[in-house]
Amino acid sequence: MTDVTLDPERQKKAKQYARIERNLFFVDLAIGGVYVIAWLIFRWSIAVKNALATISTADWFLVAGVSFMFVAILYLIDLPLSYYSGFVLPHRFELSTQTIGSWISDQVKEILIGGLFGFIIIEVIYAVLRAAPQTWWLWTAAILLLFQVVLANLAPILIMPLFNKVVPLGAEYADLSARLIRLAEQARTKVRGVYKFDMSRRTKAANAALMGLGNTRRIVLGDTLLTEFSADEIETVLAHELGHHVNKDIPVGLAIDTALTLIGLYVASLIMNWGVAALGLTSPADPASLPLFILVMGLYGLITMPLGNAYSRWRERNADRYALRATNKPQAFISAMTRLANQNLGEVDPEPWEEFLLHSHPALGKRIKMAQTYQP
Repeated sequence: MTDVTLDPERQKKAKQYARIERNLFFVDLAIGGVYVIAWLIFRWSIAVKNALATISTADWFLVAGVSFMFVAILYLIDLPLSYYSGFVLPHRFELSTQTIGSWISDQVKEILIGGLFGFIIIEVIYAVLRAAPQTWWLWTAAILLLFQVVLANLAPILIMPLFNKVVPLGAEYADLSARLIRLAEQARTKVRGVYKFDMSRRTKAANAALMGLGNTRRIVLGDTLLTEFSADEIETVLAHELGHHVNKDIPVGLAIDTALTLIGLYVASLIMNWGVAALGLTSPADPASLPLFILVMGLYGLITMPLGNAYSRWRERNADRYALRATNKPQAFISAMTRLANQNLGEVDPEPWEEFLLHSHPALGKRIKMAQTYQP
């Protein structure tokens, strides 16, 4: 494949797409904020809990019931926005290849899987709240860390196949597979193989990942990447992912996420202790405290988001540097980033404030410039 240049028309569309997505994000945020505050002001969670208590007073049942009502109503309120942002908008900008049936199927799967995991997490949090009301935040942070590790290990073999067909690369990609496995060996990580998944069934965008932990770790490439990118370009994209392994970004990231979660849960414990009297709750473990818990953790997540994104951009830059050193193919890296900008409608030069607040990766223009100035 020949080198590619930035398409001005695609960049114009990318800016429009990014602006609309940004506006939708803030609208969705406002809807969620108003919704959770309404539950607190009108004390709907207490009313729901009292109604459920006429059926059963079991703690797990009340927690599940209040959680279900809270999430189900919000999902229905948010559904038109989700449909527009997840289906209509990508089709409007010619990014999506997904049928409406496939989109609905994905929604059902996400509800079932997300509902199962969400139910488990909420039940565990409130069980710990009842068992250790003074130190629940500490135990909860530890449990959530364990949950993250288990989920990262199982996601490639249990969750991803529910949404995509994942198969080993065929014989026609034998050379590419060998190159990528050598690259993984160079990074001192063992992978179970190189796989592709049917990304084209939903989108025209391209992507690759190093998925799993331990014996489930594998290289996964979108079929859109295989058909549109050269072997050298794919090698630089995968080298970036391996850079996260070499730089120990996964364990360090888990440690930082756990520390931030621990602080957030501690703040939540203080506010929930105050909220018992203010909201007429029986205790912080009262199932009716769920909206307050969600509000506190949501606000905390918003406040810490710029900090987390700044850290993430720093680690992404380091992974880019590793990719350049490991492959010594700056031109292929530049070409890969340019193709991603064109194919994924990636904005090359977003507004500085937008990048600071919302972006977990450096702007594509900065990544390209880094490669242009790279010295072996």
